[in-house]
Amino acid sequence: MRDLHATFAWVVVISNGIAGVWALGAHWLEPLRGRPLWIFTAVAQCTIAGQIILGVVVMTTDDLEVEQFHMFYGFIALVGVGLLYSYRHQLAEHRYLLYGGGGLFLMGLAIRAMTIDPVPA
Repeated sequence: MRDLHATFAWVVVISNGIAGVWALGAHWLEPLRGRPLWIFTAVAQCTIAGQIILGVVVMTTDDLEVEQFHMFYGFIALVGVGLLYSYRHQLAEHRYLLYGGGGLFLMGLAIRAMTIDPVPA
């Protein structure tokens, strides 16, 4: 399970990075806009919840004491998804920039969580 959690972290990083770059590109290039962008973005953001669930399963099944900042970045990413979703109407004219920057921010949080050894020595 720990290997799955570590490997799936890359799915979170790559999918949110692609979603962020795609949304930023859609701000300037109209052909990039549309339903496929939003479906991909939603799936990429759902990987964060999946990663957190995997982490909790690993923590409980292996009875691990996990580094607090590792969990902090994961939960901040989940809160970030909620914030992006909640501001979509207020920033409707800048929606592509919101989701572009947001996707890259989520990618950065995932990378930061990966750099912290989850199990302290």
